[in-house]
Amino acid sequence: MNAQRPICIAGAGSIGCFVGGMLATAGRNVSLLARKRVIEGIARSGLQLTSFEGGRWQLHAEQVAPSEDPAIMKDAGIIIVAVKSGDTGAMAALIAQHAAADAVIVSLQNGVGNVAVLKQALPGHRVLGGMVPFNVVTRDDGTVHRATSGALVVERDDDDTAARLAVAHLPVQSTANIAGVLWGKLLLNLNNALNALSDLPLRTQLQQRAWRLLFADQMAEGLAVLRAAGISPIAMTAMPPWLTPHVLRLPDSLFGVVLRRVMKIDADARSSMWEDLQRGRSTEVDYLQGVVVQSANQYGVEAPLSRRVIDLVKGAEDAKRGSPALTVQKIRGL
Repeated sequence: MNAQRPICIAGAGSIGCFVGGMLATAGRNVSLLARKRVIEGIARSGLQLTSFEGGRWQLHAEQVAPSEDPAIMKDAGIIIVAVKSGDTGAMAALIAQHAAADAVIVSLQNGVGNVAVLKQALPGHRVLGGMVPFNVVTRDDGTVHRATSGALVVERDDDDTAARLAVAHLPVQSTANIAGVLWGKLLLNLNNALNALSDLPLRTQLQQRAWRLLFADQMAEGLAVLRAAGISPIAMTAMPPWLTPHVLRLPDSLFGVVLRRVMKIDADARSSMWEDLQRGRSTEVDYLQGVVVQSANQYGVEAPLSRRVIDLVKGAEDAKRGSPALTVQKIRGL
């Protein structure tokens, strides 16, 4: 495949704009399929990217070619799908209509079911799973900010697509077990809803043992489901998934030492689900806690905390008043 063919970001929200922008800073031919508000913001001020490490990049609109027209996918050699999980089917239909037959499709989405949806809708395409370990938020001034550490992971293939996507400041690793990686990410993403309900910065939340105990109990439910299903999650960090709940339960001083060794978190980092609530958008709770509950039903496992978290997030979605700023006790129903 011609390496100079464009890379199209299909669904350029916070993650899509950051990944596409970093590819563009390295000189890659990039186009962003985005909503009108994103396009208008880039047209006004360009695309500004920042990182918790202190990096700052400013791109002109022509460097990322933002558009609402899905026809921009027609020449792309790689299409990176970055829409919310609930929009995967609709995006797959657009790809089927507009993309070249040899375009490689890479899913950089939360959840564990998106690759299957894409493969079913796009039988003639090579579809690769991917995982984004870091947090990205769009600030009120339009700046797209990466707030935590980690390297992208992309499913291994014969063309080494992972290596073709790797650029400075955006490392990409390959894996032969993307399903295990996605399940490992889902376990950690169970905190997205807790962070959204708390209205606390992520680092502040994790510094408080009561919140970590709540997160540990969420992970324990998820791990019980995976054991029943015979699924082995792969760690996103140096800490194996089975050990993470135990580490979360450590006293604050000991946990702080561990956290500094496995992850770097910006002081203002928050989950994407928190951002969704603040902006009055639907969340992905059905594709995170919802998957745990569905699998719990299938395998006869109890998951009461996941059920309650879903109800609380749905209530916040309906209220459209942003994060409800709940306490741990409120979330537990005490």
